[in-house]
Amino acid sequence: MPDLLTTDEAAAWLRLSERKLYELVAQGAVPCTKVTGRWLFPRGALDRWVSAGLMAPAALTHVAAPPIIGGSQDPLLEWASRESGCGLAGLPEGSEEGLRRLTRREVMVAAIHLHALAGDDEPTNVAAVADAPGLHDAVVIAFARREQGILVAPGNPLKLSDIASVARSRARMAQRPRGAGAHLLLLALLARAGVAAESLNLTKPVCPTGPDVAQAVRSGRADCGIATRSVALAASLDFLPLVWERFDLVLRQRDYFLPGPQALFGFLRSAAFRERAIELGGYDIDDVGQVRLVN
Repeated sequence: MPDLLTTDEAAAWLRLSERKLYELVAQGAVPCTKVTGRWLFPRGALDRWVSAGLMAPAALTHVAAPPIIGGSQDPLLEWASRESGCGLAGLPEGSEEGLRRLTRREVMVAAIHLHALAGDDEPTNVAAVADAPGLHDAVVIAFARREQGILVAPGNPLKLSDIASVARSRARMAQRPRGAGAHLLLLALLARAGVAAESLNLTKPVCPTGPDVAQAVRSGRADCGIATRSVALAASLDFLPLVWERFDLVLRQRDYFLPGPQALFGFLRSAAFRERAIELGGYDIDDVGQVRLVN
């Protein structure tokens, strides 16, 4: 039997009528995804869904998570959340904390951009969700590719170019919280450049988000920091490009079909969203809404 089941195959596998299966889909109660107008059901996820129902009372297996987007902060995502009327609040605490809260059902969506110390970053988000305990029913949806780099004052007075130059010059660098995507990117860049983390001149306090990094640079409290091109443009700072990264949204499959997430994902297909991405700068949204993983 294939890994992805059609509606009739899934109904037979679960020993349900197709009508009953459609009712479960409408309630967001069964793991599934819609591809080119057809419902598909991951057989492995169906097995885990059935097992979860056997291990816990039904009242506990369908506890709704609060309507919150946790994880990483992003200007385009914040704007889309407001404009779509999805009703999802934001709790930007970093990618790894977002995944932890999603696992504990403390948020409905986690926004993530993870980085590996070595190798290709492309599969890192998907691999982390696939291996995460407690996220057997998660789906990863592409939001955008973002350009990350080093923010510096206008004119780049210290003539910085990369992480190695930041370390050599002892430039004061704004730091992000441990587990934040930008912090993970910094660790990856240091490892790839063969530069010791101790050689950086990191400032305090820690900057929770990219806009906080920009404010630290603008105020003169820091000489540089890692954030996206969109943050640099909004703050009128110079930007030294480093990498393009995947910025994805993770949520449980049943929550994907709730009104809030559906309003957000519907808005991501709009012309207004595409125009805003161009206006902010540093985004590639060609894959927006693409299902990157069904656990």
